Amino acid sequence: MEPIITLLIGAGTAGIIILVLIGWVLLGLKVVNQYERGIKFTLGRFSSVMDPGLKVVLPILQSWQRIDIRTKVIDVPDQETITKDNVSVKINAVLYYKVTDAKRSVLEVRDFMFATSQVAQTTLRNVVGEVMLDELLSSRDNISKKVQEIVDLATDPWGIKVDSVELKHIEVPKEMQRVMAKQAEAERERRSVIIKSEGEVSAAQNIAASAKNLTKNPGALHLRTLQTINDLSSDKSNTVVYALPKEALTALKKIGGGKL
Repeated sequence: MEPIITLLIGAGTAGIIILVLIGWVLLGLKVVNQYERGIKFTLGRFSSVMDPGLKVVLPILQSWQRIDIRTKVIDVPDQETITKDNVSVKINAVLYYKVTDAKRSVLEVRDFMFATSQVAQTTLRNVVGEVMLDELLSSRDNISKKVQEIVDLATDPWGIKVDSVELKHIEVPKEMQRVMAKQAEAERERRSVIIKSEGEVSAAQNIAASAKNLTKNPGALHLRTLQTINDLSSDKSNTVVYALPKEALTALKKIGGGKL
């Protein structure tokens, strides 16, 4: 009787152990989504990068960290800095990046999102401090590209790829805005004077060319005068004082046989 009891107890113990092992493995089943990668550690040491699908992570012995590899956005907060020509400005930007190497993003930096944000803020202040205000306002694309290249180079060891950086808003002090408005007004006035003077030069050239043509053709000036009188005759209130041109007198003299 005692051997049978011992056998049953032994079979029950083995069954319990098997059930425990099965439950232990089931607890370690993990699903990695298509847009994610898993970083697995075995006894604290890096073991592998888990691709999308159903994976096994043994509890207690192994641990893992989920990394999203989709494009992320960082809103760089307002940075108050001074341009190269000593003008204080506030500027903010938005940064687009994604994780290209999940392993390095975990092993090489503690919090890659926070670290990337800090690098972007520092770089933005440094780049703005190296340019004049006019260049900052007129060449925003060049400034954005320069910031993107510097941040991308700094975060590359962390497995981060910076796709683009866009400047959102540049706030200039009100005093400087008034000065810039006066400058723009003076520039418009200068262009207006230049355009007006160029028009006067063009008109003078045309008048000179017209006068030259009239002197070359006898009777042309007389016809032009008659056309002008015809235009004025439409208004009854006008009084026209007509000066007879020399060419007309010469023509009449010839018709009258030398007598007027």
